[in-house]
Amino acid sequence: MTYLETLGQQAKQAARVVRLLSAKDKNDALAAIAQALLEQQDEILAANALDLENGRQNGLTTALLERLTLTQARIQGMVDGLKQIASLEDPILKTDSQWVNRDGLRISRRRVPLGVIGIIYESRPNVTVDASALCLKAGNAVILRGGKEALESNQAIVKAIQAGLAKSKVPNTTIQLITDPSRELAAEFMTMNQYVDCLVPRGGSGLIQAVLRQATIPVIETGVGNCHLYVNEAADLEQAYNILLNGKLQRPSVCNALETLVVDVAVAEKFLPEATAALLDAGVEILGDDTTVKIVPQATLANDTDYATEFLDYRIAIKVVEDYDAAVAHIERFSTGHSDAIITKDYQTAQNFLNDIDSACVYVNASTRFSDGEVFGFGGELGISTQKLHARGPMGLGALTSYKYVIEGQGQVRE
Repeated sequence: MTYLETLGQQAKQAARVVRLLSAKDKNDALAAIAQALLEQQDEILAANALDLENGRQNGLTTALLERLTLTQARIQGMVDGLKQIASLEDPILKTDSQWVNRDGLRISRRRVPLGVIGIIYESRPNVTVDASALCLKAGNAVILRGGKEALESNQAIVKAIQAGLAKSKVPNTTIQLITDPSRELAAEFMTMNQYVDCLVPRGGSGLIQAVLRQATIPVIETGVGNCHLYVNEAADLEQAYNILLNGKLQRPSVCNALETLVVDVAVAEKFLPEATAALLDAGVEILGDDTTVKIVPQATLANDTDYATEFLDYRIAIKVVEDYDAAVAHIERFSTGHSDAIITKDYQTAQNFLNDIDSACVYVNASTRFSDGEVFGFGGELGISTQKLHARGPMGLGALTSYKYVIEGQGQVRE
């Protein structure tokens, strides 16, 4: 039996156990994991320091190093997230609906776990905890395959997680980590249909497209966020300024950060100079169309590739448009269906935007940075789905379940 087959078989066996555990058993396991993370945080931070040093030597960008970095505060954030997930209602065996049909059969639709979930992700160690906790709470086993940049951190975190599970009724093989980061092993993992029920890639476009091309396991596509902010001619420009800076600068390396700014020509000359000056001061590279370049001399001329790119870095593309229709056309052409926002004081324009933009999260007068499972009240997220089948938007506990029909009769046979 190969290394991956062993992990798969262990995960399948663990999934059969955890799906039958009570909500209390699972919550006790989450509490034990939280305690183990605190007890082993020195080891986790030491392992993270090794990853950061390797990352610097291998030329990781400042934004990617920021994604990789763990601190005591971030570990405490993981612990707080575990407690929040434990406080949520258990989704398993919840009855969505129930009715009696014409034959007198009582039919119920009940929530059940997906089974074994495989997660392939890049250099964000916090995903290791968030994903593990959500999968466990929803009654699933999980096999994690993180990026090589975070290998030391992920191994230390999973060691702590399994130490916590050892003090609970949850098998420690419920949460496992693939420690060989090779692409060959990842490709094999994507075809383990006999063991893995669902695959969730979480990362940049390259990772997600590679998984979609190679996987034979059902995939939930997440994460690519070419997110737009549209400053309408009826915008409150001070509000637009603050939301732009928050969306682009708070955490440029995450999928809900802004990548493209769309501005009505009626307000471009008033809005862009001050807004781009603040971006330039923060070290953001400005790419833009002809009108943008005329207004902002420091800007470089953009092309369609720039407008289609999720930068995850200190870069932004700007498009000046004639009117609302042109703005919607641009967003619909280049958006990845993640999160898009409009700034406007006109009620009807705002309602039109909510209807016209077909993205998982559509905002009026608010930052796209709020696209987050924890912020939405889900306790965390496995990722943000940009597809429509099974799950869409921030994937909380409900997205990690399926359902079955339970039919109760009194001896009925079909005529």
